[in-house]
Amino acid sequence: MENPFGYRGRRVVVTGGASGIGAALLDLLQDLGAADITVIDRNPPDAKVDHFIEADLSSQAGVDAAVAAIEGPVHVLFNNAGVAGTQPAPVVFSVNYLAVRRLTQELTAQMPAGAAVVITSSMAGIGWQAHKDELLKLLAIDDWDEALAWLDAHPDLAADPYALSKECTQLYTHYAARGASWARTRINSACPGPVSTPLLSDFRVTMTDELIDWSVRQGNGRAATPAEVARILAFLGSDAAGYLNGVNIPVDAGLQAALITGQTD
Repeated sequence: MENPFGYRGRRVVVTGGASGIGAALLDLLQDLGAADITVIDRNPPDAKVDHFIEADLSSQAGVDAAVAAIEGPVHVLFNNAGVAGTQPAPVVFSVNYLAVRRLTQELTAQMPAGAAVVITSSMAGIGWQAHKDELLKLLAIDDWDEALAWLDAHPDLAADPYALSKECTQLYTHYAARGASWARTRINSACPGPVSTPLLSDFRVTMTDELIDWSVRQGNGRAATPAEVARILAFLGSDAAGYLNGVNIPVDAGLQAALITGQTD
């Protein structure tokens, strides 16, 4: 029987593979036997991959150029690239949400039945339910520039562009699941808490040391490693998760569970 956790014969696309979670994911996919790995990033990865596409995911033109460079079937798309809130709000919103959405939509035609989309979201997006109706109006906007105009028109929701972008990816995971099932594909996300990557120092600037350290304490006392998150991403892209669709999985050592049940300090 074929290993349901393996990637033998799979052609995968990974955004943001140069460092952190993406770099750990590349190592894991190679160990799992991925047949062809394409990385989309501004910087080349250290890992040996089959194709590297240099791209700026903060613009529609950059995303479209990357899509045009991808040939053949795509069995798994890992929308992993992301930036912290230290970047300008339009860049954060574009890379973390708009690029995720456009890559998913544009590559659908190259995805055979059984293919999967996996998003690296964040526990920072758990607040989407408080303004679901407004965000659903945003998710209904297909045009990139029109979505950026929505961002300008909603300064209250855009006050924390990183949290907003991750709220969008969490809700988009639910929103896109119905269409994915019709196409015989699926879409899921992993939502990590603090992770020991180069971006953690940026999160400490925008979210404060106090909040990051509190989040770590409410979990199991340490930040996740990139490899721990990469394993969840690889699971979601594998046949082992073949009946999961539209799910946001917390990867936070129980922090979200403690918040929901009122057990945090």
